[in-house]
Amino acid sequence: MESGPLVSIGLPIALFIIMIGIGLTLTARDFHQVTVKPAGLIIGTLAQILVMPLAAFALAWALALPPGMAVGLVIIAACPGGTTSNLFTLLARGNVALSIVLTVSASMITIMTLPIFTNYALQTYFGSGQEIALPFTKTVIMLSAIVLLPVAIGMLVKAWRPALATRAEGAVSLFGAFVLAALVVGLVYGIRDRFLELLVQAGPAAIALNLLGIAAGLLCAKLAGLTKREGLAVATELGIKNGTLGLMVTLTLLHSSEMSVPSAIYGVIMFPIGFLLVSYGRRVVKASDCQPANPTEENAKLADAR
Repeated sequence: MESGPLVSIGLPIALFIIMIGIGLTLTARDFHQVTVKPAGLIIGTLAQILVMPLAAFALAWALALPPGMAVGLVIIAACPGGTTSNLFTLLARGNVALSIVLTVSASMITIMTLPIFTNYALQTYFGSGQEIALPFTKTVIMLSAIVLLPVAIGMLVKAWRPALATRAEGAVSLFGAFVLAALVVGLVYGIRDRFLELLVQAGPAAIALNLLGIAAGLLCAKLAGLTKREGLAVATELGIKNGTLGLMVTLTLLHSSEMSVPSAIYGVIMFPIGFLLVSYGRRVVKASDCQPANPTEENAKLADAR
């Protein structure tokens, strides 16, 4: 899993397709609805790009992780929300529009912040004397190509062929889950001789990071006076991350199976923990709260927004 065309070429292409799936869920109205009340967007984005990486550094220190594991944990923490975070938000009765915009905004910002945090982690845990480093310019260009462009393509398809976008959205989400599963299986096989050792080292940190992300999302939302639905959206975005992106950075740019272990483990454990968040959300938010109180008034507002 460290090299070869399957990883160096196939993984970026797969991620490109997955990011199109995010674009397929977006309309201009989604941006309008969230920007009218931007508190959720601001809180969620700041927590995503600052709180999570700092939490990863703290966990790496507290658990005395080996250098490779520590860097890998920072990388997955610095990744934006994943394509399935919107689905989990929907199942948890959270604010789906906020979740979608948070996914996009964090994806765009992490184009710059992900290489910064990664290189800082490499310098911190490996020392400045090591030659290993994440090429900043190359990384920014690659992330832009597999984040901004496919999202724009997905939005265009959504605008021009909404029926096609609706049908394709489910297929792309399923494809994303398949790619992540295939990557995890391949990675485990590639490091099978040391997998149990690495699992013991990275597993508790990945679980702790996931739980901290969800807790931080709920807490920040509550302190900021956001609604329960907005809080669920923020918590889901911090908990359900783009594990495929983390694997791409560690495998294709850093060429390290060891550093990719936290992303692989996180990509697995985030699903059962995510379903616990769904169960919590469905207890604290009534189904009626997800529907407009006055459909006529809501339609008039949407017409004005257009």
